[in-house]
Formats: sequence, structure tokens, C-alpha cells
Amino acid sequence: MSRLRDIGQRLRPYRDVIVFAVTLLVANQLWKWMITGDETAGATEVLWLGMDVTALFDRIAQHTARVVYAMTSVFRDTLSLADGNLLRYANGHSTRIVWACTPVKQAFIWLCLMLTTAGEWRSKAWFIPLGWVLIYLFNILRIFAIVLVIEAHPELFTLLHTYILKYVFYGLMFLLWVVYVERVRKPRIF
Repeated sequence: MSRLRDIGQRLRPYRDVIVFAVTLLVANQLWKWMITGDETAGATEVLWLGMDVTALFDRIAQHTARVVYAMTSVFRDTLSLADGNLLRYANGHSTRIVWACTPVKQAFIWLCLMLTTAGEWRSKAWFIPLGWVLIYLFNILRIFAIVLVIEAHPELFTLLHTYILKYVFYGLMFLLWVVYVERVRKPRIF
């Protein structure tokens, strides 16, 4: 028993980071369990616990496409928006904004992270929505950057979308969480 207590004492300084990592993994798996549907452009339906939420996710994807289209149009006059969520350049390069391109999953994970992090509810009541706003804005900027790049370099889409900006997104959530833990919540007394 003293050996377990010793391990607990050694891990105590890392407790918040361990809770963050475990929550991130569990929330991601919970999302995959709750939401079913193809994340590709050919998706026909999205189900949340068996209920059809396709229309809601389609509206969010179309909103994302409209915002990115408006932003991109400031810099390029060669982009068009078709079918509500297809961003197409005059040179033929295009990308479709699908439900997985929305920040809904990250907003869910952010909520889970904040609910499992120690702190006062008063501070969480404003910091959770602030995180959602920042997650939304980052997602728009992420897609905007990808759309700008793919006009001339479509071969970079997978690298940017799947490998670089996906992890930068989770890095942003970690940074927001660190700000909350280190600057917003009141220090705990052990």
C-alpha cells in the first residue's frame, strides 16, 4: 500500500496533465462511439446515438464554407462556392467542407476537458464559452489557410489538413487549458 502511496505522491505534480491526457483520449473515443457517419464528401447521414443529425451538421458545414469563401474572396477572385459547401477555384482545384471540418468535435472535447479540470464553476462559466469562440475562430482560420494554399499547391492538402493543422488544433486546446489551469482558476490547497 505504501508503494501505491509513493507513486501517487510522485505523480501529484502531474495530476492536471494526466487528467488532461486521459480526458482527451476518453472524450475522443466517446465522440467516436456517439457519432457515426462517413466523414468524407460522400456522407449521406450523420447519427448521434442513433438519431439523424445530418441536417444540423450540414448547416454548420455550409456556414463554415460561406465564412471561408467570404474571407478567401478578399484575397482571390478565382474562388467560387457551389452546392453550399464546395469551394472551387477556376483552375479546377477544390475542396468540400464536410461535417468533420466543423469544430463541433473539438468543442465537445473542450467541454469534457473543462468539466474534468478542477476549478470554480464561476470561472468555468465564462472560460468554456471563450474556449468555444477561440476554437471556432481557429477552425475558420485553419480551413482558410488550407483553401488559400490548395489553389497553387493541391498536393499539400493532406499534409496540412491531416497532419499539421489537426495537431496544431489540439495544441491550441492544450494552450487554452494551460491558461485556465495556471492563470484563471484559483490555486488549490492540498
